[in-house]
Amino acid sequence: MTEKQYPHAFAVYAKDFVPLPPKDAEVLTTACDYCTIACGYKVYRWPVGKDGGMKASQNAFNVDFPHDQPQGPWASPSQHNVVRYNGRPHHVLVVPDWDATVVNVGGDHSVRGGTLAQKCYNPENRTSERLLQPMIRVRGTLMPVSWELATDVMADISKYILVKYGEHAWAVKMYSYQYFENTYAITKLAMTSIGTPAVAPHDKCSNTNDATGLDDAGIDSFSASYEDWGECEVAFMSGVDPYETKTTLFTNWLMPGNKKMIFVTPHKTMGVAYGVKNGGLWLPIIPGTDSVLHMALARIVIENKWQDQEFIDKWIANSWEVDSGYGRGTRNTGWQWRTTWGVWQSDWPDYSKFILAQEESKLDVAAKLTGLDPDDIRRCAELIAKPKPNGERPKTSFMMEKGNYWSNNYMNTASLASLALICGAGNRPGRVISRGGGHQRGMMGAGGGSGWLNPEKYPGRRKKSFNLDRWVMNGETRFVWVFGTTWIQAMMASQALADSLFRQTRGNPNQITNLDRNAIFEVLKKRVDSGGMVLVDSDIYPVEPLNTQIADIVLPAATWGEDDFTRCNSERRLRLYAKFYDAPGEAKPDWWAVQKFAQKMEFSGYDWKTSNDLFEEAARFGRNGVLNYHPLVVKAKETGIKGHELLRSYGTTGIQTPIRMREGKLIGTKRLHDPANDWGEIDGAEVQQKSLYAFNTHSGKAILLKSPWKFAGWIQFYEAVKPRAEKGEIWVTNGRINETWQSGFDDLRKPYLSQRWPYPFIIIHPNDAKPRSIESGDLVQVYNDTVYVQMGQPQGILDSDLNFNQLMKDGHIKTTEGQFVAVAIVSDEMREGVAMANFNYPGSPANSVCHAVPDPVTNNYRYKLGRGVLTKVGESPYKHSRTSMSLKPRPVI
Repeated sequence: MTEKQYPHAFAVYAKDFVPLPPKDAEVLTTACDYCTIACGYKVYRWPVGKDGGMKASQNAFNVDFPHDQPQGPWASPSQHNVVRYNGRPHHVLVVPDWDATVVNVGGDHSVRGGTLAQKCYNPENRTSERLLQPMIRVRGTLMPVSWELATDVMADISKYILVKYGEHAWAVKMYSYQYFENTYAITKLAMTSIGTPAVAPHDKCSNTNDATGLDDAGIDSFSASYEDWGECEVAFMSGVDPYETKTTLFTNWLMPGNKKMIFVTPHKTMGVAYGVKNGGLWLPIIPGTDSVLHMALARIVIENKWQDQEFIDKWIANSWEVDSGYGRGTRNTGWQWRTTWGVWQSDWPDYSKFILAQEESKLDVAAKLTGLDPDDIRRCAELIAKPKPNGERPKTSFMMEKGNYWSNNYMNTASLASLALICGAGNRPGRVISRGGGHQRGMMGAGGGSGWLNPEKYPGRRKKSFNLDRWVMNGETRFVWVFGTTWIQAMMASQALADSLFRQTRGNPNQITNLDRNAIFEVLKKRVDSGGMVLVDSDIYPVEPLNTQIADIVLPAATWGEDDFTRCNSERRLRLYAKFYDAPGEAKPDWWAVQKFAQKMEFSGYDWKTSNDLFEEAARFGRNGVLNYHPLVVKAKETGIKGHELLRSYGTTGIQTPIRMREGKLIGTKRLHDPANDWGEIDGAEVQQKSLYAFNTHSGKAILLKSPWKFAGWIQFYEAVKPRAEKGEIWVTNGRINETWQSGFDDLRKPYLSQRWPYPFIIIHPNDAKPRSIESGDLVQVYNDTVYVQMGQPQGILDSDLNFNQLMKDGHIKTTEGQFVAVAIVSDEMREGVAMANFNYPGSPANSVCHAVPDPVTNNYRYKLGRGVLTKVGESPYKHSRTSMSLKPRPVI
């Protein structure tokens, strides 16, 4: 074993000191770049060589050092870096805002946010791997070029493709989280100027909603405020542990108040252990069976008459209200189709009848299907709904995340919404239904309406979202521009997707051999005419294999801290992420790259000077949505300042969207659907939104949705993908852990975090590990020899046409295989028969053993339902090392 082979297996010695900012250090505000909570941070910046002193009178913290106060001003070496600002070296300290009164009150923060400064570019550490200039691949090797040549080449071949092959052949794979300025520019280019329907966000194959059952019930996925999680008495959390992935929400809001926490997840994480120790409950469910649990809980509630009848009578739609507003025309939207075709929509009498008639809602049957203890299911129902001795109902809130909606996508979300609604949650303080959130909310679409061009339709010729993965693997694209996403690892059947991308780019015989513009155009023209495609990737780091092996053109992006950006967190809190240092090399914000390309394409409307220009232009496109900040821009113009500058004045507090005006003042919205938000007459430049004070349906009342377990669109797929005992397979799900974020794109380059998690892991129950001779620290291969991939563009004539068995019969399902290797952690924190792999790790895609067959109701993938055979293939260097990658069980309280 050498350090070159396993660089992170060897100790990394971090510095043990940090300079203090002088009294005159500049102070800017920002928010964490990682999880959806977006804690507020302050950035202290001052020139190198001008440090502050230990006395309060000598430093910008106004505190004597050393001190022993756990809360308050201090800084660690991980919160310090040296950057370039105006071309000169400057110290920066990125520290939590200890004056914060919202989000991370008092400066609470996660280990991820506590290392933000380490993400800033510094050529003396591993951030030196940043992409610094545009590159074009010549004879297989990326060569540095100018922005002019790179965008000329992109425009040359794009014009040719659009004329010969049409807008469908020009595609974008983009993030939906990377700031309003960037997402607005990208969607304006793709959906308006190009007019292509071939656009998909980072975490989905199609531009769909995540928790569609919530949407259909009339509930916005981010309707709650963080205060609601603090005010509830019982928190039912499905497929999520906020401690691991939304740490400050857990420590700052959920932990106080002695509330009871219920966790539905096969993994006993640290948050679960804390909740159980404090009177809560762990329900280690079999993946994909959540809807059965929800029905069983609803049955217990109904049979005991624990439902919130007063709430139901006032806020649940009756049979006439379910259909209100439609008329007799074609119901040509997904929502209209799903909620009025007779399978899902319901009212209270019909829903009650449905639940009591379901075999799967019976406690003994539900316990067998879900793998749960019937006594735990019964106790869960009591916690969430049983009235107290004084007659008061428990204040229960319901949270869901990817463990829920990334398995049985529609039915899990619909059934949770219905369970929560009959318990009286959805539109009042401490009684909410909401996603926990993954990424922050950075999507501000520019419209364009290109979705109708999708050739694939639901039965009845109803609109269906465009599946970009399938379009690419079918060989229908000729140009793809990828923005800031690990597309391959993030999608299902990862290795099949990688093979397809490679085959159509590097595998095509027509490769660039020199940097002459005309020669490049001629060879790329031959490539696309022979069925190949051109791939452009914009990112901040090398991404294996997307831009290291596949992309023809790689563009360097400027990111957090390198331009003024804006976005919202999961309680819709809008803030400015201030620029505080120079972007490295020739890296530019993605909006700038889009503008450069659009001008080469001779598109009009791309003459922005600063990111503020995009912020203000984009405002009018969000007026009908829950991220509406248009009144802020109007107010800024009235006072003669820029929109960014007005938002900057709000600091880390920001303002919650939708923003409204009252008596000339900007007012934020704490929670959605709350009748207390009904002010009557609207004031100022805003659009009246019913979802502010009622549920997001025609009637303003929530819709109860049924979830029949044996619905063919689900059960056929589930039976096909369950682990096969004869092959020795187990479920292989995937998830995140507290210390790292997403694919680890920054964390792999931070000394402290890269030493903690230098290699992907897989957590295995001892009873699954022992017969396979697997011990903690062993290298384990996970292999699935039957990974299903949906192909073609099947047209739905009958409802059954889009179900798994019919797709298989009609030749729309092909069988591939998938494999990855990870370091074993053997621990009973996992449910037996289920292993959890590190999500989205660049070199080891856990999604390669998952099936690229979308939910036919929502067109979303079911990411959590992988399977595989586990085989020990050797020992990792971490098995015997004591310097990195602890293999101890995590749920230690």
